[in-house]
Amino acid sequence: MTDVFLISFIFLAAGVIAVPIAARLGLGSVLGYLIAGIAISPILTALHVDVVAVQHFAEFGVVMMLFLVGLELEPPVLWSMRGRLIGLGGGQVTLSALGIAGVAYAFDLPWQTSLAIGLILALSSTAIVLQTLNEKGLMRSDGGQASFSVLLFQDIAVIPILAFLPLLAVPLVGAHGAEGHAADIAHGHGSDGGHGAGISLVDGLVGWQAGLVTLGAVFAVLIGGSVLTRPLFRLVAAARLRELFTAAALLIVISIALLMSLVGLSPALGTFLAGVVLANSEYRHELEADIDPFRGLLLGLFFITVGAGINFALLADNVAMVVGLAIGVMAFKALVLLMLAQLFRVEGTDKWLFSFGLPQAGEFGFVLVSFALANQVLPTETASVLQLVIALSMLATPGLFILYDKVFAHRGVTEQEREADEIDKKGSVIVAGCGRMGVVIQNMVDTAGFSTTVIDYNSGQLEAMRKIGVRVFFGDATRPDLLNAAGIATAKVLIVAIDDKEQITELTRYIVRNYPHVHVIARAVDRSHVYELWGVGCRDIIRETYDSSLRISRSAYEALGVPRDKAERVVKEIETVDRRVLREMAEYVKPGVVWHQNEELVKAINEVRGPRMQEARERVQEILNER
Repeated sequence: MTDVFLISFIFLAAGVIAVPIAARLGLGSVLGYLIAGIAISPILTALHVDVVAVQHFAEFGVVMMLFLVGLELEPPVLWSMRGRLIGLGGGQVTLSALGIAGVAYAFDLPWQTSLAIGLILALSSTAIVLQTLNEKGLMRSDGGQASFSVLLFQDIAVIPILAFLPLLAVPLVGAHGAEGHAADIAHGHGSDGGHGAGISLVDGLVGWQAGLVTLGAVFAVLIGGSVLTRPLFRLVAAARLRELFTAAALLIVISIALLMSLVGLSPALGTFLAGVVLANSEYRHELEADIDPFRGLLLGLFFITVGAGINFALLADNVAMVVGLAIGVMAFKALVLLMLAQLFRVEGTDKWLFSFGLPQAGEFGFVLVSFALANQVLPTETASVLQLVIALSMLATPGLFILYDKVFAHRGVTEQEREADEIDKKGSVIVAGCGRMGVVIQNMVDTAGFSTTVIDYNSGQLEAMRKIGVRVFFGDATRPDLLNAAGIATAKVLIVAIDDKEQITELTRYIVRNYPHVHVIARAVDRSHVYELWGVGCRDIIRETYDSSLRISRSAYEALGVPRDKAERVVKEIETVDRRVLREMAEYVKPGVVWHQNEELVKAINEVRGPRMQEARERVQEILNER
């Protein structure tokens, strides 16, 4: 028991220490976990910890993540993705596998081994990419959705790949020592780790019988998810025990993963389908809240094991070859992705997000390497190198996302895949951004009879708006030449409604400095962003969730029995005080310094906010006590 506590302490301590430091340095949590794994690798080796066994347990985090992703996708949405799912996903796997296999064959490897290598390295890391996209809020972008389409196809493709690999067995591979591969593979000390052996419902069945059992399992997931889960959750909810609902949520995920494993399918695919079925369930949000902590912990543990499993001795002996192979694989896959992005009209910065997010090899590669080695498809030496290439490419992925953030996401690329529209309409109001806020703003202003010019960089959003009769010009609203073409020199109002926080600030700064006659209304992402915008000279700042929060508060007052007119006055009083505090704090703002790290600002808030809120409480009580 002491050993379990010690190993748990090591893993948890490594994550708790490394991840905050990595996040503070802007590296992201995934790279933090990987670094933590590298740091504790010597300790785990000294304690003879089976890293592969731990990783197979942690891989359940990927299963949970796919379940949560499925909860976000309703079946009609999934059906609408079919074109990209087959085109982008199928194209990426096919082209990457054939290209990598062709290079391997050119180096005199047997064609069977070459094709196996191509199929293994064609897959990307679902865990790293989805985790990073969710952390950065990029999952719903065009590039994020395209990336998800590819990852989902890859997860489905693992099933036929596992069925196909044994057909590529090369008799001579056995001479390389397949029996002793466990001690040498770069990912750890275990062998198949339970991925290949175990109870199965399809062992010993002929093809058509196994197919029927497999289809039956899929139908059981789909029907059970839509029919049986509601009575189960109603029964559990009646007990009024929160921990019982958590147990029920875990039971559903684990039972589906078990059923998929028993019929030889991907557990992640099964739980994803269950998530899609439950996307319209009234228990959806409760499921998300209960599963998410387990998902986060297990994914963190998975990334730590990837870092800890790197065989540095083998890497040191073959550093040039391994690093060269990792770079070559990622460069080739990035080119394939870039080509597919152009073909399927993934444009602008989304194209670079798509191309830089998916060129790594994935966690399923470790499973496939062990499976191929056990089936005499790969020699031990080749499998060891492949394990290192997969691990290094996964380690490099957070760096590619950082490169995307620093260069491409901030318009470091000046050219656009699509030329900006020629703006032939110059309105008195320019709206930069036509997303969930911009489209409402445009409709309100235009309905009142004021001429508007709307500019948006997202071609998908642009096409959607044009279908419902909203005229939007394609282009980057942060470009001075496009602003000139839109008539910024004669415009009266510029409404900045784009999504990116830093772009909002930079555009506002540019307009305030160069066109002081234009009234700028800027969207603030949060309270600290308000301070940033105030610092660059904007005096009309709207927090994106603030007004809706005020309306919710007013409704809460009314639900508590406060008359509507008094509820409105109370909300107005509190809002007035809050705005006064913001204005008084503005002079303490330091550009580039996060507000809670600005000691003068924090001190001023503590000195001013308390007395102001006390005044507000007294005034609110006066309003409520009026006859």
